[in-house]
This record gives sequence, structure tokens and C-alpha cells, in this order.
Amino acid sequence: MRELQSARVGVIGGSGLYAIRGLDNVSEHQLDTPFGRPSDLLRVGTLNGMDTVFLARHGQHHHLLPKEVPYRANIWAMRQLGVRWLVSVSAVGSLREDLRPRDMVVPDQFIDRTQERPHSFFGDGCVAHVSLADPFCPVLSRLVAESADAAIPDGHRLHRGGTYLCMEGPAFSTRAESELYRSWNCSVIGMTNHTEARLAREAELAYASLSMVTDYDCWHPDHDAVSVEMVIGNLQANAAATEPILHGLMGRLKTERPESAAHSALASALITPKDAVPAETRQRLDLLTSPYWGAWSQGDAS
Repeated sequence: MRELQSARVGVIGGSGLYAIRGLDNVSEHQLDTPFGRPSDLLRVGTLNGMDTVFLARHGQHHHLLPKEVPYRANIWAMRQLGVRWLVSVSAVGSLREDLRPRDMVVPDQFIDRTQERPHSFFGDGCVAHVSLADPFCPVLSRLVAESADAAIPDGHRLHRGGTYLCMEGPAFSTRAESELYRSWNCSVIGMTNHTEARLAREAELAYASLSMVTDYDCWHPDHDAVSVEMVIGNLQANAAATEPILHGLMGRLKTERPESAAHSALASALITPKDAVPAETRQRLDLLTSPYWGAWSQGDAS
């Protein structure tokens, strides 16, 4: 795909990562999308020579609950700014003994337990069903893992693969919930990534997660139940460990811009004939559907 040769990389920073050191030539953008405004200003610059867009998921001052994050606006804005690969850096709790606080996980599967979030750009007269069997892009996930392997500091370990349980929040788990998720063979637990991954697939963005373990949730008998103080201490260590990994990843993407199945996810997903889609909906979705239906024009309103 010729478009990929000039596409940008997006980074969504979760709890503890509100900026990226080394992002050069930065310009800030406040975008309006058909789904409202994103969580914060989008910062566009270059990171190790790669055009990069950074967004703080919860806002620079962490004022948004997980269910209050404007996920659709965030993903839409990334696509609007030319992003085609999207990396989430997120804080998670561990559901396995071998995944210790300050370890890093590049998960490959999800279980969704959220209840109050919009999961799709579609509706209002237009139906699309994207495949989410493999919700993380395996190509981008490999590059993230390789970059972590090359730059991970002492005191941190990398784990490839695993299931991310996405809970509603904002409260942490009960002990019974934590044990239930462990019985499902889940690896880590967080509050945000699944919602992003669904929307990223509809927006034809390759999506991967660098999940940073902050705690053992509340199941571990030899560790205190999760507290804000515990999380913040590990967040700060994890944020510092992330920076060289992102620099290495951008160096790889600068020379290797891999095509992903996610980049054409809508090719076989659009169910409603374009002529049957209401003009207002067709216009709103034009950013996503124009490669398949042609650009929307005023004549389509008739």
C-alpha cells in the first residue's frame, strides 16, 4: 500500500506516560472529530527519525476515568493525522505468578468485561463486521517485542503473548473476580486496551500493546492488595523503562513499514450497500469508507 510509505506511528500513553522524551519538532493539534474531541492535544513530531503522534489517554493531568476516555475520538484523530500503526503503552495488573511488577507483556488476546462504552464507529444505517479473532496485529506486536528485548533495563522482564482481561473500572477487582479471571487463564488485567483495539481495527490501524505490570491485582497471598501508592511507584519506573523501547521501535519502523491485515480490515466487513447508507452517516464515515466507496461528495446526499 503506497499510503504506508508516508504514514505515521501513533503512541497512546496510559497511566504514568503523559509525554515522550526525545519527541522533536513538536506541533500540538486540537482536533474536532465526528465523535467529539480527543482526550488531550495530539503532539506530532519525530521520534528517532519517525513521524510520530502522541496522545495521553487519560489527559495530561489524568482527569478521565477509563469509561470517560473518548475512545472513538482518540482513534479517529489518529487516523485523521495519518497514523497507520498504533502502540498502546498501558499499566496492568498481573494475574500470573511469573508476571512480576515492572515486567512487560506484549499480549495477543483479549477478554472484554466492559459494559458502558461505545465499541464501534458504525451504526445509524451502516453496518460493518470486522474480524477480531486476532485483536492485536502480530506484525507490530513482534516489532514491539523485539524492540523491548533490545532495550529492556535491568529489573524488568519481557513476556510475549498472553490474554488481557479488560474490566470496566475504575475500582480494582474483588478477590473473587481476580481468581475468576485467573481460572480463565488470563495474564494481565487493565481497563482500556480492548476498547481501543476494536476501534483501531475498524479504523484499519495496526494495533499493539506494551503492557506494563504495576501489581499483582489482589489475588496474590504474599503481596498487599493493590493500592494507588504501589501503582504510582511502579508506574514511574515503567515509564522510564518505556522510553528506550519506543526509540528502538521507531528506528525499526523507519526502515521497515510492514503491511498488516488490519490495514484492509474493512475490505470484507462493510455489509450495507453504500447507496442504502443515509447521507449524513456516509459523510461522517468517509475517512474510513472512502477507499472502498469513493470519497463522499455533496452529490451523494441526493
